[in-house]
Amino acid sequence: MILRPRNFIVSIILLAIVCVGVSDAQKPARIELRPFEPAEELVYEAEFSRALLRKVDVADFRFSASRTAVIQDSEAESPEAQDKGAGYSLMFTGDVSSKGFFSKLFNLRFRQRVESIVDPVSFTVQNTKKLDQQGKRVRASEAIFDKTRGQVVWTERDPTNVARPARTVSSEFSGQVQDVLSAIYYLRTQSLELGKRLELSISDSGKVYQVPIRVAEKKRLKTVLGRVAAVRVDAELFGPKGMIGSNGQFFIWFTDDAKHIPVKSRIKNEYGTFDIKLKKILQGQGRREYLTKQE
Repeated sequence: MILRPRNFIVSIILLAIVCVGVSDAQKPARIELRPFEPAEELVYEAEFSRALLRKVDVADFRFSASRTAVIQDSEAESPEAQDKGAGYSLMFTGDVSSKGFFSKLFNLRFRQRVESIVDPVSFTVQNTKKLDQQGKRVRASEAIFDKTRGQVVWTERDPTNVARPARTVSSEFSGQVQDVLSAIYYLRTQSLELGKRLELSISDSGKVYQVPIRVAEKKRLKTVLGRVAAVRVDAELFGPKGMIGSNGQFFIWFTDDAKHIPVKSRIKNEYGTFDIKLKKILQGQGRREYLTKQE
């Protein structure tokens, strides 16, 4: 089996982070205590299956939410935040790294760290920083979102070669927009009724995509939380106009309650099947362990 590393990494990342934003029809969330505030960390484990390879551990995921203080700057802050006097931004971080047998089998080691800063009132992403390491290849990028101008500017550099010219991509957007990390947290604040459909927008690497999603199924799942009621969200990430140009399927399960905790997701593509399952939750400023992996 031949793996194209960059496409493979994108697929892995998208499995853990459902790519969602909001259309102009969506109302902004009010500033209030959300399911993941003031602080939360989610720990996942990814498995890969294809033909005779069954459930091989391939990667660890850690996603955290917290608050970060902001300087009261009338130009930097949104009008909504100024009116509400929020005094902070939401900060989401994601860390994904290859592990164990998978790295040895395919001679592929990767790590990606993403940091997103989000306006707490409009829940619109303001800044995305990413460090992407694939073997000896290292790339650092930053996307700056200007809501007033409706423009995102993405710049990527090689930190190991400062003489190498930077890559820059810019796109226009209107209304709310998310990146691949902040999006999942926004979705957790929304109602997820069976049959609901959304036209979503998300920015990645300077481009803005429209992603249809659908709440497709309800059922009880066995998870680290025990047996819980859950809803399945299908996202049309694949296809000629999608974030991934090849054929495939993607879905993610959220708990059917006020927290909407993402407990399981799956992606099927030309490489095989990737399953990601929640293993642990840490909550509070001190990251007190809330749940651990069941034996």
